Amino acid sequence: MVTYADAVNEALERLDDLGYERGDRNELVNHGPMASEVLATLGHGDQIGTWVEVYRAKPHHDRPAPFLPLDASDEGSWRSALGDFSRAGDWEQLFFRELTDAPWRDVLVRWWPRLISGLLAGITHGAIRTAHAVRSLSGTPHPSRAQLTELARGLAYWAARYRTLPGEADFRGKAGLAQAIAGIPREQLAEFLAPPKARVISRDRLNRISGIPGYTEALHAVAPKDPQLLLSEMTAEFAGLYLVHTEIYPIPLLHGVTLPAAVRIVLPHLPPEMRLPTVAAVWQLHVALLLSFTGGRRGEDTARETALETEVPPFSELIARAVEHKDEHVIKFTEACLRENGLRPDPRYAAAVQAAQLRIPTPESGLIP
Repeated sequence: MVTYADAVNEALERLDDLGYERGDRNELVNHGPMASEVLATLGHGDQIGTWVEVYRAKPHHDRPAPFLPLDASDEGSWRSALGDFSRAGDWEQLFFRELTDAPWRDVLVRWWPRLISGLLAGITHGAIRTAHAVRSLSGTPHPSRAQLTELARGLAYWAARYRTLPGEADFRGKAGLAQAIAGIPREQLAEFLAPPKARVISRDRLNRISGIPGYTEALHAVAPKDPQLLLSEMTAEFAGLYLVHTEIYPIPLLHGVTLPAAVRIVLPHLPPEMRLPTVAAVWQLHVALLLSFTGGRRGEDTARETALETEVPPFSELIARAVEHKDEHVIKFTEACLRENGLRPDPRYAAAVQAAQLRIPTPESGLIP
């Protein structure tokens, strides 16, 4: 039987030469290390070799080379490099030095609050890749150099693609999460959101997000609550959103679940005072997703009822289907929903997983990158 640690390390070694992104315009993220870690978590480490070969067949960019060292002790030096993707190699070098000199949890706690306001980095994949690296490290008694390098790369990608959203969210309101989502006005945003127009529209909306009605108000609408419970409410609500918004390009709204599920992995490793601000940053990202990718509420009120009425196989079958499907988004989304459902069962999780597996073509089809 292939152990979790062996599976993770095999994947990291076989993916080591791939850069952070792929695609003609660097618009696609390297999901290889994340999806491989998920396969190992799901107990399918024996499938990683086959999956990696399929994934490597996609064109990836080379790993970035460092050219101007960053000094972690000089705040001006590293702050000026935030969001500068040409410095990705420098960021990777910096974090690897930090992880060589200090325990990985210390490095994580030092840099997490510095990066959390840039959660939009790589359409949230900076934080998500970091979280999967954290799970790998925390699940292994004696982490390898490859696992430490993967944490360095997760943090480096986050720093190099660092991108903030205007304003700052907090939990000082009176609304529950579902009520706050329902209160965000989106009817005026009903442009056609199917491919290929979807990417142009969503990019434009993100660029002018502070001027879209409802954005600023939503940042402060949610009432304070235990961070772990807020994460559960976020993942359940966004699983329902994914289920009912079948008119939308089937990738972006997945991150409304995979991001908070990833943040949950990291939360126990952070000091208590960092946890609620972290979840507030996730809520801000959720508001931006809703205003950028949806143009109305389309069945959101009855998403739970829709899920209950949907014939869905057990999660064991959904996991098997995800592994067979091979798409990295499907694999990650399935595991995130499985984990969230285990903490707080809700029919929206399984129904959303089935919807994703049906809506997202397999890699062999070549229809969606």
